[in-house]
Amino acid sequence: MDIHYLGHSAFELSEGSVSVLIDPFLTGNPKAAVAAEDLSPQAILVTHGHVDHVGDTVSIATRAGSDVLAIVEIANELKEDGVERVHDPNLGGTISFEWGSVKLVPAWHTSTTPKGTVNTPAGLIVRFAGKTVYHLGDTALFSDLRLIGETEGPIDVALMCIGGHYTMDRHDAVAAARLIGARQVIPCHYNTFPPIETNAQAFRSDVESAGIAEVVVLAPGERHSP
Repeated sequence: MDIHYLGHSAFELSEGSVSVLIDPFLTGNPKAAVAAEDLSPQAILVTHGHVDHVGDTVSIATRAGSDVLAIVEIANELKEDGVERVHDPNLGGTISFEWGSVKLVPAWHTSTTPKGTVNTPAGLIVRFAGKTVYHLGDTALFSDLRLIGETEGPIDVALMCIGGHYTMDRHDAVAAARLIGARQVIPCHYNTFPPIETNAQAFRSDVESAGIAEVVVLAPGERHSP
């Protein structure tokens, strides 16, 4: 499996001809590695309703005919926006696809779509290409991250916010990495805008010196194969 970091919290997971896009905030993202029109994923996964996560979901999905998975309130809004292949689980729900599966797990954050739809934020447990990838979404540090790691693990890669201000910062993210127990951690949701500027290499040093996990710091556009 190839993990392509697209900037902010956006990732593309791919194997062969299959690609899965997560939180495709590209238009208006100063760190975006690609344009929305360059992507034609089989599926788009959305952690929550903030504009820097829903992003270009509607335009990509309607053009590419992608499956879209989001918590039920966001899913209903996406249907109203003309997205046809929508999947609407709630927390704890799992949706299976030909390429794998996605489960929604809790995240501590807030979430309202640009249209005003209030919804509950989530993390994503993505099982794809023989790997388990956990995208934490936008979350604060909370103790049930340990439970998620124990029940959904072993987790190969955690895609983890570290920017602070709107999410946990790099110091809390060290504790989160310890709770989750993933083999590898890729930091995200940092340095896109001034309030979330932080030092990803310092985060890497803190995690690896504590023997918690391997940290892979990707610049937007870079790829990693776990």
